[in-house]
Order: sequence, then C-alpha cells, then structure tokens
Amino acid sequence: MKNYLNIVIVASFFGLWMDSFLSTKIQIILGFFLIFTFGILHGANDLLLIKNIKTTKQSNSWFKILGYYVVMVLTGALLFYTIPQIALLLFIIVSAYHFGEQQWQDLLDNFPKWIQMAFQFLYGFIVLQLLFVFHSDEVQSIILNIANINIPGQYFVLLLQISSITFIGLSTYLYWKSKNIRKKLILEFFYLMLFAILFKSSSLIWGFAIYFVLWHSIPSIIDQIKFLNGSFSIKYFVDYCKAAGIYWLISIIGITLIYYMCKEEQLFNALFFSFLAAITFPHAVVITNMFDKKLRNREA
Repeated sequence: MKNYLNIVIVASFFGLWMDSFLSTKIQIILGFFLIFTFGILHGANDLLLIKNIKTTKQSNSWFKILGYYVVMVLTGALLFYTIPQIALLLFIIVSAYHFGEQQWQDLLDNFPKWIQMAFQFLYGFIVLQLLFVFHSDEVQSIILNIANINIPGQYFVLLLQISSITFIGLSTYLYWKSKNIRKKLILEFFYLMLFAILFKSSSLIWGFAIYFVLWHSIPSIIDQIKFLNGSFSIKYFVDYCKAAGIYWLISIIGITLIYYMCKEEQLFNALFFSFLAAITFPHAVVITNMFDKKLRNREA
C-alpha cells in the first residue's frame, strides 16, 4: 500500500498538470470514464463480499443477499424520488463517513468507537466540502436539480470552516494520545492540501474523478481483494473483475439509460449523482462490515 501511495501522489500531480492542456469538456469525458470503470467497479463485488462476511451458510443465502441488496438500492432511489432533501443529506453523510473510513481504517482501533466514527466522518466531510467550496456554482445547480433547494455558496464555506476547526481539534487530541498515528496525521494534512489544490484547479467532474478513483476506489479494490484472497496479485485482480463484471455491466447500462433519458448536462449530473447515491448506501454498509470482520479476525 505504501508503494501505491507514492504512485497515487505522482498520478494526482500529473492529473493536476493535465488541467493546463485539457479543455473542460475533455476533462469531463475522461473523468466520467474513470468513474465508470474503476469507480463503479469498486462497488460491483458487494455480493461476493457479503458472502465472505457472513458466518452462516444457507442454501438460499445468495438469493436472500441479492434480494436485500436490490431492496436497499431501490429504497435509496425511492428516497431521492419522494423526499430528495433527506436522501441528499443522507448521501452526503454516508459518503463522508465512507471516504474517511477507507482512509483511516487501520489506525484508530485503540480509541472509542464514537471517536473513530466522528474522526472518519469529519475527514471525509472536509474532502467533500473542499470540492463544494471550489465548485459552489455547479454544486448549487446540482442540488437545486436534485432536491429543489438553493443553498448559498457561503454556507459551504461556513461548513468547511466548522468541520476543519473540529477536525484539527480532534487531530490534536489523537496526536497527543497516540504515537502510532502521528506520521499518518501529518501525511493526511498534506493530502488534504493536495486535494484542495486539485479541486481548485480542475473542473468538478475531473477533480472528483481523480479523488474518487485514485484515492478511494482503487485502494478499496485492493483492500477487498486482500479480504477475499488474503493478499493482492494481478491474478486476484483479474478474478475480482470477472466476478464483478455482470454487476458492473448492469450499472453501466443504468447510467447509459439515464444519459439518453436526459442529455442536458446539469440535469444529467444531478441524476448521475442520485444514481451513485442509491448504490452507495448498501456499498458503504458492506465495506463497514468488511472492515469490522477484518478487525475481529486480527484480534482472534
């Protein structure tokens, strides 16, 4: 994982450098390409993960798992259709925690659960707020299309300030209490500055794609493969892609239908992020259970 972090830092600066040569339209195309490939792929193997997380075996368990998963996705989609304001708020909360959990999964085990969850949420929330602040006009338009709410841009700045102050305070406490995470904390503050530069310099979709794919999706895939197989290798990655193929294809077909139903850019962005939200809800639950089982296995 350490080697990957070196690679992803270089790749992020390369993506930042490419901003100078790519038009906004090309950035959007490349950004969606990354999201549609690795971004969607990292959540396409949830059913296989659930089978490995479950401790009991039943002959009809796969169909039950599939049924529960589909119901959760459809419930998420229904929430966006009936009460989009609540659904959007839940999406932001769940996504923030999910991003932070991926980044801080290993180093907070010695602290109470509520501190772990608060810290992980704040980290992910700051990442999202950095994206919102530097692209407030586009984000306002997307929120307006999804939830019919017009949020003033200064609210994003205020939320970023509050969450940053709280995060710094909690980080100071963790730095004081644990020597094990001090180096990680310093690195993560550097990464947050990198994300801020990236989001400020790039288009909304390009900046989001670089973070979502390089910093979240690919590390998640690596963790999932290690959980399923005990280690990571190219062979295991190919097997992972084969297992996820059908679910990835179904997701791509769904996104394609959304595109042809609505080609207007802002409305498509709104529907696209609503679609991401619907599949994020069950995926975040699965990944949390995966990390919990990894911890239990380590302590056993």
